[in-house]
Order: sequence, then structure tokens, then C-alpha cells
Amino acid sequence: MPVEEFVAGWISGALGLVLGYPFDTVKVRLQTQTTYRGIVDCMVKTYRHESLLGFFKGMSFPIASIAVVNSVLFGIYSNTLLALTATSHQERRAQPPSYTHIFIAGCTGGFLQAYFLAPFDLIKVRLQNQTEPRAKPGSPPPRYRGPVHCATSIFQEEGPRGLFRGAWALTLRDTPTMGIYFITYECLCHQSTPEGQNPSSATVLVAGGFAGITSWVTATPLDVIKSRMQMAGLNQRAHRGVLDCIVSSARQEGLGVFFRGLTINSARAFPVNAVTFLSYEYLLHLWQ
Repeated sequence: MPVEEFVAGWISGALGLVLGYPFDTVKVRLQTQTTYRGIVDCMVKTYRHESLLGFFKGMSFPIASIAVVNSVLFGIYSNTLLALTATSHQERRAQPPSYTHIFIAGCTGGFLQAYFLAPFDLIKVRLQNQTEPRAKPGSPPPRYRGPVHCATSIFQEEGPRGLFRGAWALTLRDTPTMGIYFITYECLCHQSTPEGQNPSSATVLVAGGFAGITSWVTATPLDVIKSRMQMAGLNQRAHRGVLDCIVSSARQEGLGVFFRGLTINSARAFPVNAVTFLSYEYLLHLWQ
């Protein structure tokens, strides 16, 4: 099994994570808290109350973990296409796979990514939702002192299953979404590139950016449900499942709740995924 795709996926995932993390923090807070009137209000309150560092809470852990999950996504996707089409990444430019194969490979990568991602994403969301300012003498400490303390606390208070809270919603979000993600990218690259040639850097940037936007438009409703289920254990308000969370959220806040964070998701998705795909393609080309 070629390992270049896994390594390139990890590096590109780390670059995209650093670029988009402040937006992700705002998105998570908008989805799980009702104290903000919108994106700008959330950003201003976070900055005033927690300083610039408030936008980067819990980031060190995802760089070492969630970026690795990104390598699983790209590695599984590429190797699934290899199994389906018997063509390497470079050969696919001359012999493009069918969109059916691309969708199957993307869904496979998304499904397995969700399995690895669930505990890491839970810890990230819990840390991002800590709104306490930086510790000062006499001020109460935050609930979680860091990623390891967060994981240990969840395990002790909610049991082993607590680390996988929201995992079903995450799986339902990522499995079809990643199929759409890769189809959008490959389609735009194919349409904008002469047959048999590699796409230009500009094409990769644009295709990657629009793939990110398309996937997040599709993923946002279940992303809201996922984040709410992950925070439910902290609030001692456990949902009975994905459907129960969907119904209770709609009854209490209306259908608009499922698109909370969509604007900032889309704004973040273009640059993050443009950089992710450009670095991924560049690294694979460099190593071949």
C-alpha cells in the first residue's frame, strides 16, 4: 500500500487546520451556544473576553491528532481508487476514474475517517467551548486544563462511550460528504485541465476551495447535531440519539438551527481546502 498519500494527507491536513482553526472555533460556539447574535458578535466577545488566544483553544492537540485523521482520509481514498481502478495517483490524470468510483472511494475514506476522528473531535469541541479568560490569580480554573485532562475527565465522568459521543452523527456527516467532496474536486480539475496533463496550481486552488464549500453546505446540518450531542454530556442533557437531537433542536429553535454556522463554514472552507489540496498535490508530485 503506497504511503505517500498518507504522509501528504497529514502535512496538508496540518496546514489547513492551522489556517482554519480560528473560524472553526467561532463555528463551534455558534452551533452549541445561544449567547451570540452572529459571527461578528461571537468574534468580538471571544477577543474581548479571552484575547486572541481564545480562537486557538485546543489547537495543539488537533495538529497531532486530527491532522493524522486527514492522512487516513486521503490515504484511504487514494488506495481505494487504486483497488477499484488499478491506476496510481499520477496515472489517473491520463485515465480518469469514473465518478462512481470516486464517490465510493470518498465515502470509504469518510467512513473510516469518522471512526478515527470521533474522540479527537469531541475533545476539540469541548476545549473550544471553554469561554473562560486566561487564568489570573484568584480566578476559577477552566473545567479542562488541556487535551489530556479533558480526555481523562470525560472517561471518568461519562465512561468509555463518552469519548464517542456524537460519533454516529459524525459518521453520517462524513460518509456521503467526503464522496461529494472528492467528486467536486476531481470534476472541476478534469473540466479545467487539458487531457493527460496535471492541473495547474490555480486550478487546484479553485477546485479545492469549491470542493470545501460544496461539502460543508451538505455537512452543516449534521455538523450542528454532532456538536450538540458532543456538548450534551457536559450539560448533563444527553440526547437519546441522532433523531432525538434533530427533533428537539427543531422544536426549540426552528429549522434554521440546522444551518447555524453555514456562513462561516463556507468562508473557512474555501481557503482551507484550497491550501490542503494544493499542498497535497505538490507533495505527491515532489515525491514521484
